[in-house]
Amino acid sequence: MDWNAWIRQIHRWLSIVFTVTVIANFAAIGLGEPPAWVVYSPLLPLFLLLFTGLYMFVLPYAARWRSGRPAAQ
Repeated sequence: MDWNAWIRQIHRWLSIVFTVTVIANFAAIGLGEPPAWVVYSPLLPLFLLLFTGLYMFVLPYAARWRSGRPAAQ
């Protein structure tokens, strides 16, 4: 598997982890005052999603830049 495929797979799994932590956060809030680690637990997967998402967003532009083609008008 190449580097881009790894990033995409990591991004998919991170989205699942992020969704589970958000659902757990809402469940904990529904049961009362949750501890701070539960409240802030979605932040790590969210930041990792940000970096992998930005990487995938820039890929087509970087490929165009490397090939020397002008951007589509």
